[in-house]
Amino acid sequence: MRRPFARRLAAAVATAALAAVTGVAPTPPEASAATGGVTGYAAVNGGTTGGAGGQTVRATTGTAIHAALCGRATSATPITIQVEGTVNHGNTRKVSGASCDTADGVIELKRISNVTIVGVGSGAVFDQLGIHIRESRNIIIQNVTVRNVKKSGSPTSNGGDAIGMESGVRNVWVDHVTLEASGGESEGYDGLFDVKNNTQYVTLSYSVLRNSGRGGLVGSSESDLSNGFLTYHHNLYENIDSRAPLLRGGTAHMYNNHYRRLNDSGINSRAGARAKVDHNYFEDSKDVLGTFYTDAAGYWQVSGNVFDNVTWSAPGDGNQPAGPDPRSTTTVTVPYPYTLDAAGCVPGIVGRTAGAGTGLLVSDGTCSP
Repeated sequence: MRRPFARRLAAAVATAALAAVTGVAPTPPEASAATGGVTGYAAVNGGTTGGAGGQTVRATTGTAIHAALCGRATSATPITIQVEGTVNHGNTRKVSGASCDTADGVIELKRISNVTIVGVGSGAVFDQLGIHIRESRNIIIQNVTVRNVKKSGSPTSNGGDAIGMESGVRNVWVDHVTLEASGGESEGYDGLFDVKNNTQYVTLSYSVLRNSGRGGLVGSSESDLSNGFLTYHHNLYENIDSRAPLLRGGTAHMYNNHYRRLNDSGINSRAGARAKVDHNYFEDSKDVLGTFYTDAAGYWQVSGNVFDNVTWSAPGDGNQPAGPDPRSTTTVTVPYPYTLDAAGCVPGIVGRTAGAGTGLLVSDGTCSP
């Protein structure tokens, strides 16, 4: 079970003028951010602490988020940004400064470090507006909803990714978020959670990904093999066509996730990728594990999973499903401790704990295998 979250007093750092112009305001002590308890690969390589130890500010617009980043002494000065309300294109503008590199129409975490963005109060919704992490490290995103981000049509943001990371990103923890679309590529959407171009040590935990053609990828092509060391645990993937996720190279650990209505394929291990697939619950889905749409094989280690009404395609060119009797094809050892829930308990646990607005609840560890 996750350690209790520490409460820290917010620093009175924003002036009334700044609040009036940008939406940044001092944070009252009772609304301090939760920044502890990182799990999985984000807990190694020095760990992920986000903005712990720095000032805490409140933001109600995207411009205010950018202003908080740009108002730091340096691009590495720790900060926790508590977000409440709806962030959209109309209130997200570029802000300039020596400690930031922002842009209109996207939350841009570019060439920075030591930042937490956490939803508070009545909730934080990023509506049709993506979060882009580039050339950055030690980032926490927690308790927010990102919905309907488009790559085509109008308005567009972040290449159509709800959360996207690229170019030398290290140590990111995304926790208790809800990422959702309203269709697939033909409706203008891309991935919900994409990782590419040398991004490593990432954990996605206690989150909901739903109603999208593409859940997410690791590696933008068969030649983008520099990504890896990712953990996905206690997440709900629901009504996803494919990429839950798509792995091109690298190592990933999936445990205690609930996969429901994966319509075409699920965990797609390709191009030498190695997936450790532990105690997950797959339900009402097709081809939930294997190598799909390529002849560049990937590998998997399976243990303790439940396959409930899962159908499997016949093997063929570019299509090598792991089932109907999934067997391990590799061995994966992870460098961090973790506690498994029995797969049969996963739908109930994930149903109570995953997503934004669930009070940052986690498994209490009572449903052991």
